[in-house]
Amino acid sequence: MLYVDIPTISELQALAQERTPGSVSIFLPTTPVSIELSNSRIALKNLAKEAVSQLEAAGHDKRRTAAIEAHLEDLVEDDTFWRFQAHGLAIFITDSSVKTFRVPNALSPLVEVSDRFHLKPLFRAVSFANTAYVLALAEGEVRLLEISADVPIAKVSVPGLPENATEALGVSSLGVKTESRRTDSSAGQRGLRTQFARIVDRALRKELAGQNIPLFLAADVTLAGLYRSVNSYPHLIDFGMDRTPEKMSDSELAAEVRVLLDRLNAGKVAAARELFAARSSNGRSTADVAQAAVASTMGAIDTLLVDMDAVVPGKIDEETGRTTFDDVGTASNYGVVDEIARRALLTGATILAVRAEDLPGPGPLAAILRYPV
Repeated sequence: MLYVDIPTISELQALAQERTPGSVSIFLPTTPVSIELSNSRIALKNLAKEAVSQLEAAGHDKRRTAAIEAHLEDLVEDDTFWRFQAHGLAIFITDSSVKTFRVPNALSPLVEVSDRFHLKPLFRAVSFANTAYVLALAEGEVRLLEISADVPIAKVSVPGLPENATEALGVSSLGVKTESRRTDSSAGQRGLRTQFARIVDRALRKELAGQNIPLFLAADVTLAGLYRSVNSYPHLIDFGMDRTPEKMSDSELAAEVRVLLDRLNAGKVAAARELFAARSSNGRSTADVAQAAVASTMGAIDTLLVDMDAVVPGKIDEETGRTTFDDVGTASNYGVVDEIARRALLTGATILAVRAEDLPGPGPLAAILRYPV
């Protein structure tokens, strides 16, 4: 099982607003297979040593450095903590607090020490879907499944969700005569199918309320169209499997949904790249780090694509957005691309953490602007 606790946007914003000298951010890959976690624990030990070394080199208060070191040692030795992991682990530590997040995507090993937390690697888990529901809808059966990467499929038990049309409507077929319908005309069949779809939607409405997990639909074209016309869940994806799922196993459905998830995430990146190109002609996009820093300070960034692994050491002026670049990262500077993302996040921008090859240019970021800067 994959144990995740992906931060919400409000949690990210709270982390983004924290200012504490000697703030330590650590990222590392993990595994949900507990017997294989020894490498992750060793990696954390090494990253902890690097963090302490940076704190000592910066002349950080010895008592506070010792407290941070103790927090990290406690995490390394906590067997219960390591028993429940996902594919990536983010740790944010000060001398007085420890926050951890388990994410479904693998994270590259990284330690950052500054007066603020380094957040960029977390944005990928927030930006892109790693989990999805699939509603397998047919006259003969109804299933709701939850699918995540590298995790067994889970059938979701939904109170009030009918197992099939017979249970929902009290008829053996969506095309038969009933007391209330004296004809099995196409209009009558459509009415029964629509009623069936509404009953299913009503049950799912209570189960999925407040969630933002994408829902894919597997149904024949006619029933899919009727269900989409009555659907009330805002995260039903507008493409799915347009065929009956009655002969498909849970595993077969899961395999197809994982492909659809990749398509969904790739589409989000492609749309951002297209918008970036479209706005370049009127000065409303930039791949220049210094210009993006000014734009983020002014609140001018609408959407920001960032290389989730790139770290560019330096500082950005709080008032002007002017960037000073450094050769190496220390406890007295920070990653300027991460700082641009932090400022953009706090002004309502959409942040997409992507691989380097997904960016429209060779730089570590691409910013789509609300207005020219």
